[in-house]
This record gives sequence, structure tokens and C-alpha cells, in this order.
Amino acid sequence: MNIETTFIPRDQTNYSSAFERALSPTDLRDRVPAVYAPGAHERLSKAYTFISTARVLDALGGVGFLPVEARQTASRSISPLHARHLIRLRRRLETVELREAVPEIWFLNSHDGTSAYQLRVGLYRAVCTNGLVVSVGTFPVWRIAHRGDVLDEVVRAALEISERFGALATVIERMERTVLTDTDRLEFASAAYALRFPEDREGSMPASQLLVARRAEDVGNDLWHTLNVVQEVILRGGLTRRSSTGRRTRMRGITAIREEVRLNSALWDLAMARAA
Repeated sequence: MNIETTFIPRDQTNYSSAFERALSPTDLRDRVPAVYAPGAHERLSKAYTFISTARVLDALGGVGFLPVEARQTASRSISPLHARHLIRLRRRLETVELREAVPEIWFLNSHDGTSAYQLRVGLYRAVCTNGLVVSVGTFPVWRIAHRGDVLDEVVRAALEISERFGALATVIERMERTVLTDTDRLEFASAAYALRFPEDREGSMPASQLLVARRAEDVGNDLWHTLNVVQEVILRGGLTRRSSTGRRTRMRGITAIREEVRLNSALWDLAMARAA
């Protein structure tokens, strides 16, 4: 079972203290057992250097990055101690002010050989508690192989990422300045739907349904609000569509970490292609 927990009340998120409280070691152990794995999967060779995610988080905590949300992949074929997991981190004291959002680092790892250490730029939008991950085309992804003692390298990557947080404000402002026509918004929604359901050539759900804001704060025809409205539907689901057999079915939310990152990154690329 995938578990996702956010401890940041919407009305308490601010820039001097990016979170009310971080995930404790007990929280992490209960929700993401792979963080405290005692070793790597037995099939891996001696060339693989095992460093527990707990040690990595300790090192990142030493320079001010604390975990605020965590989940891991559930699979019958993979031990929960070795599964892919995602930890979202924020700086203890955030000084970069982004409209409606707080910058994050998304840290991905596994202990079964299917993933290197990955660090990506992310955003937490307080209005809807959604997490956005920035695409590779906008900011690079740091990938660090499990070879040797890489703690210093991971910490250095996190610090380099945080130095780019300020640039996010410029990107968001560009999206806010980009006003879309109704036709533009429908085209954006259609392209987003095709990312989620590439096999659906018939368009079994009107793209306009993806543009219905779920809260007053999301209303707007600029690119930033359009991206956030569409992203929430694409990732959380909840709408009704027709399956390939014509049966009415409810659009499920995305739970797989790899798919969430893929869709998030691709949606960001769609938005950047339209940004003024």
C-alpha cells in the first residue's frame, strides 16, 4: 500500500518556516520501511555500495534539508525494504519566496538496483497540497550511482539544487504572464490527457473536464493556473471517462512513483513550451 502523508496545514505554510514539523524517524520507519533497510537486495553484486537512505537523510539534515513527505512503491515481487521510494525535502528556513509555492528537493532511491540516487527540483503548492516536479529541460537532475561513499556528493548536489530555487520565481512569473485563450487551454488539456492515456486515440473524455477548477484559488486563464488545475486532475483522477470497451469508468489517481515523476515532468515541459 502506498502511503503519502503531508504534515503542512495549508494556512500555516510560509517562507520563514517552510513546514510545521518534519517527518520523524518513527514516521519514516512506519510509512517507508525502505528508508531503514539493513542492506541491499541479495542479487546485487559487490560493486554496489549500500548506504541506507536514513544515513543520506541524516547527512542532508545536517545542512538544513528535512523530510516532509515520503512514500514507496508497493509490489509483490519486491521486498518493501528494497523498493523504490520518494522523499520530499524542504529547507528548515526557506528564504526564496515563490507565489503560492515552496521549493523542494525530490529525492528518489531504491536498494534493488533499479534506481540510482536521484535529486530533482520540486514545488509544493500550498493551495492544493500538490507536488510539482520540474522537468529536466528546465533544471538538471542529479543522478548518483551506488558506487563508494557518496554522501558528500549527495549533499553537494542538494546544495547546488537549492542555489537554483530563486530561478523558479522567474519561471513561475513567466507562466503567470502567459494568458491562454480558450482554444489554447483546450489544446493544453488535450495534450496532457494524451500523456496520461496515450493509447486513447478516440478521446473518451472531453478535454474541457480537465480545466474545471476545484477551488476558487485555481480559477484563471493564465498558464500557471491552467497547469496546476490540469496537473491535479491528471495525477489525482476522480473524473469519469469511457474505457476502450466503451464502459464508463472512474479515472484513478496515480500511485506509482515513476509514473508520477514522468507525468509531472512532461506536464512541466508542456507548460514551458507555451510560456511567454
